[in-house]
Amino acid sequence: MALINQTFAWIEKELKDSIDFVIWTGDSARHDNDEAIPRSTEQVTRLNQLLVDKIVEVFGKPDNTNDTDPTNDLIIPVVPTFGNNDILPHNIFSAGPNVWTRRYASIWKQFIPEEQRHQFEQGGWFSVEVIPKKLAVFSLNTLYFFDSNSAVDGCSRKSEPGYRQMEWLRIQLQFLRERRMKALLIGHVPPARTESKQAWDESCWQKYTLWMRQYRDVVVGTMYGHMNIDHFIIQDFEDIKMRKMGLRDVADSNDGRTSVDGNISARVAGSYLVDLRDEWAKLPKPPPSKRSTLTGAIVEDSVSKSERATRNDRQSTTASKGRQKNREKQRRKFLEKIGGEWGERFSVSHVSPSVVPNYFPTLRVYEYNITGLEDILGDTSEDRQYGLSNAENDMSVRPPMQTSLDEDSVDLETDANTQARRRPKPKKPRFVVPDAPSKSSPPGPAYSPQTLSLLGFTQYYANLTHINNDFALSQAEPGDERDADAEKWKEGKHRGRHPKDKDHKPRPKVFEYEVEYHTRNDGVYCLKDLTMRSYIDLAQRIGSFKGGKAVRGQDADEETESAGGDEVESDSGDKAATLRPDNDDDEGNDDDDDDSSYLVTHKESDRRKKEKKHKSKQREINKAWYAFVKRAFVGTLGPDEIREQFGRE
Repeated sequence: MALINQTFAWIEKELKDSIDFVIWTGDSARHDNDEAIPRSTEQVTRLNQLLVDKIVEVFGKPDNTNDTDPTNDLIIPVVPTFGNNDILPHNIFSAGPNVWTRRYASIWKQFIPEEQRHQFEQGGWFSVEVIPKKLAVFSLNTLYFFDSNSAVDGCSRKSEPGYRQMEWLRIQLQFLRERRMKALLIGHVPPARTESKQAWDESCWQKYTLWMRQYRDVVVGTMYGHMNIDHFIIQDFEDIKMRKMGLRDVADSNDGRTSVDGNISARVAGSYLVDLRDEWAKLPKPPPSKRSTLTGAIVEDSVSKSERATRNDRQSTTASKGRQKNREKQRRKFLEKIGGEWGERFSVSHVSPSVVPNYFPTLRVYEYNITGLEDILGDTSEDRQYGLSNAENDMSVRPPMQTSLDEDSVDLETDANTQARRRPKPKKPRFVVPDAPSKSSPPGPAYSPQTLSLLGFTQYYANLTHINNDFALSQAEPGDERDADAEKWKEGKHRGRHPKDKDHKPRPKVFEYEVEYHTRNDGVYCLKDLTMRSYIDLAQRIGSFKGGKAVRGQDADEETESAGGDEVESDSGDKAATLRPDNDDDEGNDDDDDDSSYLVTHKESDRRKKEKKHKSKQREINKAWYAFVKRAFVGTLGPDEIREQFGRE
């Protein structure tokens, strides 16, 4: 309770006047972990009501006593969603209406639009126009998709609440497309799906991913909680298989994967993160970066300076044209593999850690493009306008999407007669397949920077170990009052310290959240925005981790230092010091310098060999992977622990 009170006090002081709406991703009740202290329905209800009261206390209107509409009680919209521990027993949520949909229809009366309350009682999902006529937030009841919910059975049968919720979402997204509005999707359980673990029933994941593909012009982003680790998930549209949605074999729905519950241990979470990294290692590789030409020194004394210069210019021009032509060919091939210029083969889901922590308490504040919304939001501050000046230039007409589904699926953008000629006509799916975006329309805000595109987020955390200040130096003499910060603080490590005696007088520091990292100015992630191409680039860098022993003398947590890699130029011309996978052995890579074109001294050759050897050592540390792991556990793992658990394949 002290943590909750201090958190809301900090929000009121630091954030209240600078945010536009709040998403609340569930699990507000005490988790059912202690068999000696079982939860009750009243306790679960009371704890959720407590959180509602705290929200109203911070964001409530002071002069709203005579207003009979409870949804008008707040200065900004707040959108909640069900967590798997907000019900009893946890995870088990039967088809509505049920006792929990009725209870929360009352508890959340300030948040659910009146015209949607009856619908909410039927299944626990609803939407709110947080920016009228511009942006709607959809609160999904992910417990109907949750693989651990044995009370329901996926999204294939029309009788299942998961099927009905997906149909509702499809219809609502179509309405938004026709109204030229955008959508933000939130839920509790994320669509985690790796080779060994999954959180959603497969039929629900398939249909959800299909919706993300077909409505990629509407959906701004998706945000989840539940797993307590800070990370993101990439959905690959090439994994869509129609038979998994309409013609699913119930006994085979899990594909051999194990279910992912919310209270996973650090070891299980680590295995899951490695699964993600291994998947990202298979992402299409971008063409190699531009390299400076090493002409070396001519050792033939009989060649004049002018002849030498002419020869070098001619050789350099020919080689440069060849490299440029090959680079452009590889770039076109790469874009075709990722779904075109905007990476429309994929979508991304953001997963945030929690306030009441497995590790440290966290909050996340997103920033988005408000071009054209200044009058609606009433805020034209410099911070809110960051990165908007070039937004209009990016709203170009997109090329046709270059992607295909495998042989077990139905290509949604191919003529039906052509499909029939290629193979036997598949069984008709038992649901309406949404239309894809018009090929003449611009890419959606999740792909191209434009109005409502997510620009970045600030991740805040509260270092409770530091704030509690409850450790003494082991070498201190009895009665020594030296501060616990007398030595350099090491996050997650307490070497040389021990808990103070139980009779000591506490000296806690001021409670506050501090910035853990910001995606825009971060020296490791280097995300200029949160569009799909930015996440593809980050996932590729994380997936390029080579394993092996880390280089001594360099800490994994030195995130802001140069990663020691090549200078990489992106399609937009931006440059960042990053580590890339070794492209020297890529098939068809003709971009390397042609050493046979030049005469070099032995000294020059030796220097280049040393540079290559040095770069090989540098690859043993992948700053993006180590930062990803450190941030996943909110800084509670030290550099040595990260290397020990994640430094080798």
